[in-house]
Amino acid sequence: MTAGISSLTSLSGASAGKTSSDASTIAGNFNQFLTLLTTQLQNQNPLDPLDTNQFTQQLVQFASVEQQLKTNDQLGSLITASKASAAATASGLIGKTVTADGATTSLADGSASWTLNPARAATKAVLSITDAKGNVVATQTKALPAGSQSFDWDGRASTGQLAADGKYTLKVQAYDATGASVAVDTKISGTITSVDVTGAEPVLTIGDRTAALSSVEAIGGTGGN
Repeated sequence: MTAGISSLTSLSGASAGKTSSDASTIAGNFNQFLTLLTTQLQNQNPLDPLDTNQFTQQLVQFASVEQQLKTNDQLGSLITASKASAAATASGLIGKTVTADGATTSLADGSASWTLNPARAATKAVLSITDAKGNVVATQTKALPAGSQSFDWDGRASTGQLAADGKYTLKVQAYDATGASVAVDTKISGTITSVDVTGAEPVLTIGDRTAALSSVEAIGGTGGN
C-alpha cells in the first residue's frame, strides 16, 4: 500500500531540483498525491493498514518542497530589486569624485597620488612604486603620522628619469618606534566616468581604473569642483 506514496516522494524530490517555473507542476503533483492517498484509504487492507507515520512524513516533505520553491521566487525578486537599486545609485555617481580601496592608480602628466591611513604613527615607512609588470620604479622612505594623509608622486623614478604614464601600484611597509609592523590602508581617488552594471555588483570606472561600488569609502563633489 505504501508503494504509491513512495513514488510520489521520488517525484517531489525531482521537482525540488527544478526552477520556480515548475511551481504549477508541483501543485498538480500535490493534487495527484491527495487523490492517491484518498484511494489508498478507501481500499486499504484491514490486515495491512496504511502507515500513518510514513504518510505524515511524506506529506510534510512535499509541502516543504512547495514552500522552498515559493521562497526561491521571493529571493529572486529581492535580488533583482537590490541590483536595480544599486545600479541606480551607481549611475548617480558619474561625474563625482570618490575615494575607494585600492593601491593601483594612474600616473598622468607626471602626477599620481594615493591616500594613506596608517593604523598608528609609523617612524619608518618604505613606499615602493611598481609598474604594470611588477618592476619597482621608485622607492621612498619617510615617517607617517597617524590618520588619513595624501601621498603624491611626481613620476620621478629611482634613476632620476620621468616614468611613462600608466598604471602604478603602491606598496607600503611601515614600522613604529619599537620596530613593530604598522598596517597602512591604501586608497585611490578620482572622478567616475562610467558605470558597468552588467555584473553582480556595479563596477565604477575612475579614469582608466576600475573599482567595485562596495569599495567606495567617500564621495566628494562633481569632478569639476
